[in-house]
Amino acid sequence: MMMCSLPSPIHLSERQEADLRKLANGHKTAYIIGLRASIVLLIAEGKSHCKIARELNLSRDMVRKWHHRWLDSSEREENTAKRLEDAERSGTPATFSPEQLTHLYAIACEDPEESDRPVSRWTARELADELMKRKIVTSISVRHTGRLLKEGDIKPHQSRYWLNPPKDDPQFDEKVKDITGLYVSAIQRAKDGERTISTDEMTGIQALERKHPDKPVKPGKVQFREFEYIRHGTQTLMVGFDVAQGNVMSATCGDTRTEDDFAEHIEKILATDPCATKWHFILDCLNTHRSEALVKLVAKEEKINIDLGLDAHRN
Repeated sequence: MMMCSLPSPIHLSERQEADLRKLANGHKTAYIIGLRASIVLLIAEGKSHCKIARELNLSRDMVRKWHHRWLDSSEREENTAKRLEDAERSGTPATFSPEQLTHLYAIACEDPEESDRPVSRWTARELADELMKRKIVTSISVRHTGRLLKEGDIKPHQSRYWLNPPKDDPQFDEKVKDITGLYVSAIQRAKDGERTISTDEMTGIQALERKHPDKPVKPGKVQFREFEYIRHGTQTLMVGFDVAQGNVMSATCGDTRTEDDFAEHIEKILATDPCATKWHFILDCLNTHRSEALVKLVAKEEKINIDLGLDAHRN
C-alpha cells in the first residue's frame, strides 16, 4: 500500500482565498484555471496530494506541480489568477511590435467609413486587410487579428444603444423629488382614497403566426418549430400599475398608439374607481402623454370650464 505524506502547507490570506474560490467556482473562468485554483484550496485545507488527486480525478504529479508552482510564485507575482497561468515558453519573439498593435487597436476604434470601407462595423477580415493596405504589417491572418482584438478587449462588431442626456434642467431635482415622493407616499395616501398609477406602453409587439404547426417531441428528438411565420401587424400594450397595491389594474391592447388611444386608456382607468378622492398618474414625457385629448379629459374630469387655449396653440 502506497503511503501519501502531507505536503508542505499553504497559508492563504483572506483575499487570496476569496480570489481562488471565485476562480474555482466562476462560470466564466477557464476550466484549467478553475482546476488549479481547486488544487491550491484543497492543499490549503491540509489534504494530501493523493486525496486531492482522487477527488479531482488527476494525477499526483499534476497536483504536486501546482503545489510547488504556487509556492515558487509567491515572491514574483501577487495577482492570484496570474499565479495559476502557464509559464511563459521560450520560442520565437512576438510577431508584431507594440507600435503595430497600437495601430491595430486605433483603427479598430475608428469608423470604417474613415477608411472608405463599405461596412458599418469592423470585422477581423476588414481590419487585417486595412493593416496590410496601410503597410503597417506585411501580412497578418484574419484569425490572428481576431486573437489580438480579444487580447486588447476590443469588440468592434458589437454595439449598444444609449441616450444622450438632455440639457441641464434647472428643475430636475425638484421633479425627481416630486416623482419619488409619489412612490414613497402612495400607500399612506391610499388610506385616504387616493390612487397612484404608474402607466406606460410597449409598442411594436409583433402578432405572429407560424406558417406550419410545430412537430411534437419524440424519443431522441426535440420539438421542431417552423422557422417561417405570417405577420399580422403589430400591437401596442398600455398598462396601468397600481403603486400602492402592487398590481396591474388596467391594460389596453390595440392597433395604434395615438393621443386618443392613450386618453381612452386613462379614462378606462378612472372608471375602475369612481369613488377615488384623487388620482396621481406617473408618466414619462412622451408627446401622447401631454396631448390635447388628454388635456381635454383632465379638464372634463376636474370640471374646468375655462378657455384652454388649445385651438390657438394648434393654429
